[in-house]
Order: sequence, then C-alpha cells, then structure tokens
Amino acid sequence: MRDTGDPSRYATFDLAAGASWRLGATHENGGTNFALWSAHATRVELCLFDPTDGTETRLDLPSMEGGIWYGHLPGIRPGQAYGYRVHGPWEPENGHRFNPAKLLIDPYARMLSSDITWDDAVFGHPVTGDDLTRDDRDSAPFVPKSIVTDPEFDWRSDRALRTPWDRTFLIESHLRGLTMRHPAVPDSDRGTFRGLSHPAVIDHLLRLGTTAIELMPVHAFADDRHLLERGLSNYWGYNTLSFFAPHRRYLATDALSEVKEAVKAFHAAGIEVILDVVFNHTAEGSERGPTLSFRGIDNASYYLLSQENPRHTWDCTGCGNTLNIAHPMVLRMVLDSLRYWVEVMHVDGFRFDLASTLGREATGFERDGTFFTAIRQDPVLSSVKLIAEPWDVGEDGYQVGAFTWPFREWNDKYRDDLRAFWRRDPAMVGRLSERLSGSPVQFDHSHRPATSSVNFLAAHDGFTLMDTVSYNAPKNDANGEEGGHAHNLSDDMGAEGPTGDATITAARSRRIRSMLATLMLSQGVPMILQGDEMGRTQQGNNNAYCQDNDLTWTDWESADETLIATVADLAALRTRLSLARHSFALRNDIAWWHPEGRWMTDDDWQDAGLCTLGMMLPLREDGQDGDDRFLAVFNAGDACTVALPEGRWRRVLDTSQTPVTTDRTEEGEAPLDWQTVALWLPQGGL
Repeated sequence: MRDTGDPSRYATFDLAAGASWRLGATHENGGTNFALWSAHATRVELCLFDPTDGTETRLDLPSMEGGIWYGHLPGIRPGQAYGYRVHGPWEPENGHRFNPAKLLIDPYARMLSSDITWDDAVFGHPVTGDDLTRDDRDSAPFVPKSIVTDPEFDWRSDRALRTPWDRTFLIESHLRGLTMRHPAVPDSDRGTFRGLSHPAVIDHLLRLGTTAIELMPVHAFADDRHLLERGLSNYWGYNTLSFFAPHRRYLATDALSEVKEAVKAFHAAGIEVILDVVFNHTAEGSERGPTLSFRGIDNASYYLLSQENPRHTWDCTGCGNTLNIAHPMVLRMVLDSLRYWVEVMHVDGFRFDLASTLGREATGFERDGTFFTAIRQDPVLSSVKLIAEPWDVGEDGYQVGAFTWPFREWNDKYRDDLRAFWRRDPAMVGRLSERLSGSPVQFDHSHRPATSSVNFLAAHDGFTLMDTVSYNAPKNDANGEEGGHAHNLSDDMGAEGPTGDATITAARSRRIRSMLATLMLSQGVPMILQGDEMGRTQQGNNNAYCQDNDLTWTDWESADETLIATVADLAALRTRLSLARHSFALRNDIAWWHPEGRWMTDDDWQDAGLCTLGMMLPLREDGQDGDDRFLAVFNAGDACTVALPEGRWRRVLDTSQTPVTTDRTEEGEAPLDWQTVALWLPQGGL
C-alpha cells in the first residue's frame, strides 16, 4: 500500500459526540460523524484525502455497536473526500472477501468525486487468476472518493405536488439523452440536471400535458470495463454504485444543489419528478467482479450468496449479483435512500427496476414480503408514487398484477396487445377490450384502483414507437450484437427502416397517431417514451443500453411538429373529458359496440377477422343510468362504416387527419378511415 499521511494533522475523535444511529457522513456540531455498518468486520479505517496533494490519512473508527462502526471527528467540513478500508477474514468459501488494500465507497455517500478508473487493482482477487486468492494492490488511486456534503438548501415554498394518479401522464426520459442535442440548452449544461431544468425543456413537457417525468437512473453508476474497452458505455445507468449520490457526470459543477434546483423548477411548473431506482443488484457484479463498496464492507451480508457454495453470488437479476434486501440492515439502507430522496431531495416517487427481486423471500416471490410491507407502513414512502417493473429473470419472476397497493405496475401486456392489434394480428378485439378497460384480469383485485396499470407502447428497453412501425427485425450491430431481442411485435409497413415512399411514411404516421390515441383513451396511467412524441428513431436498435451518442439522443431539430401537436391534443382531450377513472368500470358502465350498430355478442368476440371495436363509457365516473356516454371506435383494418347509436353525435377525434381534433356532427352511419381511432360525444355533451 502507499505511504499514508500523519494522523496528527486531524483532531482526535470526540467519543462523547459519536452517533451510531446516523449512518453515512453527517456534518454537524463543528465536525462530521462517520458511521458504517459491517456485521463481520474486525476493524474499520476511515481514510481522509487531502484536497491539495491527495495524501491519504487513515484513522480507526473508535466505536462499534450492533455492527455499526462510528466516530465524530471535529473540524471535518463539507467537501472533505473520504473512503473506508475494512478489515476482516478473507474466506471466499464462506462468503467473506475483506481486503483492506481496497478503498471502499461509503454506501451512504451523498456525493462521489469521480467515475471509476478501471485498473486491475480495483479487484479483490487477481483478474487473471482465481477469485480465491487475495490481491493486495492498493485501489485508492482508481476508486471514486466519497464526499462530505452540506445538506442546507433554500427550498422556499417548494412542496410535493401529489398529482392524483387518474390525472397523471408520465414521460420516461433519459436525463442526458433528453438534453444533449437541445439547441436552447447551453453546451456546458447539456446532459446535466441544469440542462434538464432548462425552461425550453420544461416548456416542451408542459406543451405535451406531462404531469410527471420518470428519469432513468440518476444514482451514481459504473460504466462497465468491457464496454469502455469497446468504445461503448453504460448509457442507461442500470449498474448502481451508490444509492444516495447522483451520477457525477450529470452535474455541470460539483454542487449537489443542482439536483435540488432542477426538482424545484419542475415543481414550480407543476411537474413531478420520479426516479428509476435499481435496488436489485449493484455494479460489483458476480464474485469475479470488482471490490468497490459493499463486497469489501461485508459481502456475506449485503449480497445473496449461493446456499450450496457461498463463494458464488446468487443471481436472479442477470447482472451478476442480487442485493440481500431481506437483511434488516440492507433493507434499512434501501429505505434510508428512498426517504433521503423524498425528504432531502424532494422527489415525488420511484420506479423500481426488476421489482420482483425485491419481493423474493425464502419461499419465492411474496407480494406481502418484507420490502413491500416496510414501504406500505412507512409514513413517508407510502405517500409518494411507487411504480414496479413487475418481473426479473429468476424463476417465477414474471409478476404482472401481483403487487399490492399503493404500487402501480408497468404493464407490458398492454404494450404487446396494442402493438399486435394495430398491426392487424387476428383475434385481438378481446384483448384490446381488456387493455382499454384497465387490464382488470391483472389488476381488479385486492382493492386496487383502475390506475394500477401503467400503460405504454414503448419504453427504453425495446423499439421506440417510430421503430415499431419501421422495422421487422432489430438492428443492433452498433452494440456488437448479432440480431437482438425478437419479441417486438413490430411491422415495417412495407419497407425496412427509412424510406422515401410517401405512402409508407403516411401510413406509419397514421398508425402512430392511432396507437397514441388508444393509449390516451385507455383506463390506467399513460406513459410515453422520451422522443416518441416527435418521431425519434434508434435506427432499429432495440437494446441501446450502451449507446451514448446521436443514436439515442433526442434530435430536437428534426422533431415532427405535427406529432408533437397530436400528443398535446390527445392529452388535452383526455383531461377535458376526464376519461381516466379511479375505479374499475362496472359491467353496466362499460359497453362494447360492434361497427354494425349493436352490442358485441359472444360470437362477435370469437370472430378472428374482426379488427374494429367500439367502447362506450359514461362521461362521468359517477355516472348514473341515462347519463351521457362517449363512443370511441378503434379500427385497425380498412376503411369501413360505423353505425352510430341512436341520436346525433359530435365527432371530436379522428386520427386519420391532422390535427386529430375535429368537431363534426353525424348521425346514423359514419365513415371511418383505415387504421383510425375516432371519438364521438352526444350532441349537446361536453
């Protein structure tokens, strides 16, 4: 190891002021309290780094109780760089991988100094050897330093917006991809929280009618070594290194306040901020991965290990390891992180990546497991927006519909059925009716509301909406992949990729408008992918996790203004008509209309060739018999005629035209163009 600095340059620990109940580095009372939990450690060194020459000084944390090593050090102020070296047994066969040669990131660090510098020294074992042999090279020059932060910030009148779920419209966004090519955002702010909160970006979201932005991971994450060596990077960020610190490159300066300023700006505009969080695994990977934090602090406690051979991690995430949420102190860390982002950073909710992993108990997935129970009883966390990605890659990992209130869930059944219906797959009207009515088979149980389903047509993982109507097969050559995930339910509509054929281009645009209209007319919570409102393409790449470049960045200058206006009009119509319901529609509330002018029969539902369906719902959620209803008709097929119910009707939506909003009075039979959604209100209605 390197020579270290003289401990006498620092004051001695104030034993009377030390606090074990506040984990992390807490600046208070003229100094900083340091506290780190490790159940199996025998000694913990606090490592302080001089800001001028980087000299490292090591001080043993003086106290320990309940596995929490702690001490209050006077004179340590915000900005101080630090880390830990943790001593204990090197016994990989028993799950212990303590190695004091490795500098470790504080799991509770609020800021990190930099990204990882990949060097063989950051591994606890020889990279070219087996993982049973300890590597004693010093990793400090290559590992990000934890930073003591100042929690003070002037929030002024900022408050939680608490937008009701039945008035929520989400956009899933990548902070960097959203802003890197925005012409109004200064170059220095692009790809950062400053750029995210630029007035031009917020104005665009407001124009769309967005009520919440769901940000892909902003926690500090690692760029995989193998990706960097190939000239790629972990663009999406699902490789968390710290659950409290923001990703360093997302800050234009070294000020944590940038995050708070962005959240405050979004709140002032009436937009909630939801974070995509990854508590199922960490960036340390399998037992052959690096030793950066948790592995060196207490591998056998922080991670699930193989019961047959604790040398190996147990992986149900496909990412090399699985966080041991069932352990009380690991669970506490996760809950502390969530509360920190709500109470200190003022975010409005979370989307949980691979959330099925968080419910894994000894008997398998448990909807009332420890993690979900802890969330439900927590007075802070139970009141914010909670969204589950209801699957992982382990056995019985697919759990759509299995989560409990107050969780909402990404509904990939909605995505798949809507794509299949609009590409004219046979026998889809029954599935369409399920998705339009909020997917009650999956969600209408256990007192769950109709807003339990987060409906989407495209998300970060897979084709963009434009690519869904432009490619039959993925084009992932830029990743170094042959082919790609084949379950896309896409249709190139006559030409693979870009085309100069105006007929195909017009058909693609109409299908997109009709798919978006279906999304906005469905029960549940609508979500669109950043850029889908302007025709963004990834050139057929359906797994762009490693593409931090023009392939994934939103191209604002080529934005389809007509499509933007379409999304804005559809969102406004949804709001004006109060189309979303809190409660699932009862059988006598929702009715299904055959284009021939009658209610659907059992035989109609079995008609594999039927590709046109009408839906009637009361214009008010608390509607009584005789109240006005709206009629929406979804035609995935050729042009046809729809027999309207008795009376005079006003057509207010027609996706065969632009703008999609209209105002046309009709009665009797009405023409409906190919691949079109139309909505009628009774004459004299809203």
